[in-house]
Amino acid sequence: MMKIAVRYFSRTGNTKKLAEAIAKAVGVEAVEVSAPMLEKADLVFLGSSVYAAGVDSAVRNFMEDNNYRIGKLVNFSTAALLSSTYDQVKKIAELNDIEVAEEEFHCRGSFAFLHRGRPNEEDLAEAAAFARRVVGFKA
Repeated sequence: MMKIAVRYFSRTGNTKKLAEAIAKAVGVEAVEVSAPMLEKADLVFLGSSVYAAGVDSAVRNFMEDNNYRIGKLVNFSTAALLSSTYDQVKKIAELNDIEVAEEEFHCRGSFAFLHRGRPNEEDLAEAAAFARRVVGFKA
């Protein structure tokens, strides 16, 4: 049986909402990246956001500290302006010999007056459906 983990970093709660929807869809708990991974996971959904045009160092530290525990990484993210954290996360992952899935999920996140209410219920449903597809669960 495939071991799945959902890890995330979120300052405003936007990415946490996605992480919880994804975790529920695949039957695991969403855990912040600050908590150590105690065992290897075949598939790790990793959530991040963009702050000042970059992913937080906590995400980088998580990948560096757990590279041998991450079988394959699936990126998901929120941002008010950028379209994705995929390229940044992939660069960090590759430096740490972590395979990254081509599939990713991204949606807008509210920040100040931008994208108020996002991620919304539709975004969360799409994130859950994405996660089920990635792991091969029936929708």
